[in-house]
Amino acid sequence: MASLKELKGRINSVKSTQKITKAKQMVAAAKLRRAQAAAEAARPYAERLTGVMASLASKVAGDSAPKLLAGTGADQRHLLVVVNTDKGLCGGLNANIVKAAKAKARALIAEGKDVQFYLVGKKGRAPIKRDYAERIEKHFDTSEVRNIGFPEAEAIADDLIERFEKGEFDIAHLVYPVFKSALAQDPTVDQLIPVPSPETDAAAAAGGDAVVSYEPGEEEILEELLPRYVKTQLFGALLEREASEQGASMTAMDNATRNAGDLINKLTIQYNRSRQAAITTELIEIIAGAEAL
Repeated sequence: MASLKELKGRINSVKSTQKITKAKQMVAAAKLRRAQAAAEAARPYAERLTGVMASLASKVAGDSAPKLLAGTGADQRHLLVVVNTDKGLCGGLNANIVKAAKAKARALIAEGKDVQFYLVGKKGRAPIKRDYAERIEKHFDTSEVRNIGFPEAEAIADDLIERFEKGEFDIAHLVYPVFKSALAQDPTVDQLIPVPSPETDAAAAAGGDAVVSYEPGEEEILEELLPRYVKTQLFGALLEREASEQGASMTAMDNATRNAGDLINKLTIQYNRSRQAAITTELIEIIAGAEAL
């Protein structure tokens, strides 16, 4: 049985940890409000851009379609762009993202495809490296960026588009979390490059059935619009990552704070019982000594 001194030390240690987890929870809650607002504000723009692109793409076909839309004509080489966080203490968020990426990789490899990884964020590197060390193409480090923004998304997009133009891969998939709430962040896998053929509904929503004359032509506009679309998708994924990280961190720290409180209560009860037993033992020894006299 632990001594009273050891129990008191453990109680003080857990209380110190509880103060830290409570502080981290409050910081995450404050950051979550900003990150959630940024992620939600970016969604309408991305949806509208998809609609405009759908309207244009529906009028372009065959050899006139830009490569970012038409693709290479093959689907053998696949690149998984996995967006993880740079910091830990956010529950199972990164584990779920890695799990989704690995599941996609296994499915593609089972079909005989060549799979490579393009990793964004530090926390997904080690678990993916354990199983696919030889398949990691590049790490894109965002750990030094204080406020993630469009420049980072643009840098990633430019690199990916350049690799695609050089023929380094045929299809790129984006694996990232979608923020639903502080309790739910869903890992999502979307095709990023070539830009998937837009839904018919999106084209109609953007006025696809209307008679529209474009100046310059649809092909020229798409040449400019498609890279912007890729950058916007990546920017949205980074914003979703930030909101998901803060939501998951807030929930994890809240659970840790509660668990610390439960442990403190148990240790306190154990301490009080041990102290009472020690007092009782001391009284018995005093009484026995008095009787001996």
